Amino acid sequence: MSNKDFYETLGVAKSASDDEIKKAYRKLAMKYHPDRNPDNKEAEEKFKEVQKAYDTLSDKEKRAAYDQFGHAAFEQGMGGGAGGFGGFGGGFGGAQGFDFGDIFSQMFGGAAGGGRQPNYQGADLQVGVEVTLEEAAKGIKKRITIPTYEECDVCHGSGAKPGTSPTTCSTCHGSGTVHIRQAIFQMQQTCPSCHGSGKEIKEPCVKCRGEGRTKTSKTVEVNIPAGIDDGQRIRLSGEGEPGQHGAPAGDLYVNVRVKDHKIFERDGLDLHCELPISFAVAALGGDVEVPTLDGKVKLNIPKETQNGRRMRVKGKGIKSLRSSAVGDLYCHVVVETPVNLTDRQKELLEEFEKISTGLDRSQTPRKQSFLDKLKDLFD
Repeated sequence: MSNKDFYETLGVAKSASDDEIKKAYRKLAMKYHPDRNPDNKEAEEKFKEVQKAYDTLSDKEKRAAYDQFGHAAFEQGMGGGAGGFGGFGGGFGGAQGFDFGDIFSQMFGGAAGGGRQPNYQGADLQVGVEVTLEEAAKGIKKRITIPTYEECDVCHGSGAKPGTSPTTCSTCHGSGTVHIRQAIFQMQQTCPSCHGSGKEIKEPCVKCRGEGRTKTSKTVEVNIPAGIDDGQRIRLSGEGEPGQHGAPAGDLYVNVRVKDHKIFERDGLDLHCELPISFAVAALGGDVEVPTLDGKVKLNIPKETQNGRRMRVKGKGIKSLRSSAVGDLYCHVVVETPVNLTDRQKELLEEFEKISTGLDRSQTPRKQSFLDKLKDLFD
């Protein structure tokens, strides 16, 4: 076999991606396949060259060695690498050391022949769980009930009526699979008669109807980690639907929903809340109590605080799910206008308004700024 450049053989550039190499290989393999070119020695040699080139360039380690040393990298053989492709024999049907199932798998990602039994792993299940913001922040264990199966207590898992036994499937003869031919390919699929079990049940169990298992439910404990956010999910390996015929169970995915909170809104690791304060506290300053997920803390309101000011309480947010980082709490000041005033309160406010007439611009900066803008607008 010639030592033609592998990239040239596949008709791709040395910078070609894995997908480009695979696409080129598929096209050439179909073109020169021995079943499409019977008794054509030239096509057979081309097919071998294409296969050899692809087996080298589709393997990252082999490709790196080839790029550095060329064909010399394989002259002594590299663990089943390109040096091991010299024994194809006479044509596809009698090839030695060649498995059409392998090439089919490489080309299309499926199995062909090979006698592989189908996979009866249980299905994955999904379930939702609702937690409060406090539970999401601190973590909690929840017990949830999910549907599952258990061995039928009448037939003890055989699926057959008591006193009878399953028999070998007459279609697949117990293999669980049958072979079908499409065009030049021979493929394997699950036996339609026994659905892959290799057995036929002529008299099914009345209780489980031949499945060998019955529906039930089970309770599992889910660890909700501290810091989890709304919409995230937790995977519990092997807690899904049990597999058939001894196959492993699927996985359970727990979708977490965090309930809306009466006070706080979450933004990543940070929390936000409104902080209503009186006009007097906003003007004169003072200490107020602020709620957090860990209880109340004191926050100093500076004098002359304006409505809408955002104040930070460091470290009172949410702990990160993946690191030691902790968010902050942001309090958005709302200066509250009092309602249902008493006569005395009204009297004092009216007096305050009278003595506030003609205040210096520095005492009412926002009002003066607004008036200046109006002046510019209408002048």
